[in-house]
Amino acid sequence: MSVNKVTLLGRLGTEPELRYTPNGSAVCNFSVATSENWTDKNTGQKNEKTEWHRIVVWGKQAELCNQYLSKGRQAYLEGKLQTRQWEDKDGNKRYTTEIVCNQVQFLGGNPNAGTGANTNTSSQPAANNPSQEMPSYDIKADDSFASDDIPF
Repeated sequence: MSVNKVTLLGRLGTEPELRYTPNGSAVCNFSVATSENWTDKNTGQKNEKTEWHRIVVWGKQAELCNQYLSKGRQAYLEGKLQTRQWEDKDGNKRYTTEIVCNQVQFLGGNPNAGTGANTNTSSQPAANNPSQEMPSYDIKADDSFASDDIPF
């Protein structure tokens, strides 16, 4: 028996990038930062370490991430670690490890819009009001894709 499960709560470090495979499947990529804070017992100095995670989301969930997530926005993500390999233009083997998400929950509102409570509504934000609180969606992936479907 084995388990490959990742759970993250962090903030987007890049704008989501939506692409489509040759067969029309949506795939969205972005990075998420998670931070760990601690105080050095000997010096009392406060420390922080930030980890950056590459995120991949597929299908309708990918399109929703592209529509509602933005750099700085907080999100809760569940998925699995996946490493893929490819050859670069010079013929060198390259590798990357990503988190392929099967559940994304959008948290909070637009980080540039001031403060406000989290919302758990399915209503859409007004397109002409950028300061309106963004909705929180809990979406699970229902499609599976082979690494051959990835267009990059």
